[in-house]
Amino acid sequence: MPMDKISLAEARKIAEKKGLKPGLVKGTEGIQFTRGKNARIAPVSWEEFERALKKRKLAIYESGGFLKVMKA
Repeated sequence: MPMDKISLAEARKIAEKKGLKPGLVKGTEGIQFTRGKNARIAPVSWEEFERALKKRKLAIYESGGFLKVMKA
């Protein structure tokens, strides 16, 4: 299935429906979505998540409800 680039607003809607939160991987510059159960991923605000995406020149892609953060 092809992955389509989506806006942060679209990603937020999908994430909230699935119980996901934006997160930063501790000790790295990694960015991903989390359910909040992984001790290595610190949930952050959507504003902080957006800043991290822009800083690292990343975008959010979606396919069949699956979200992935990748190079833009």
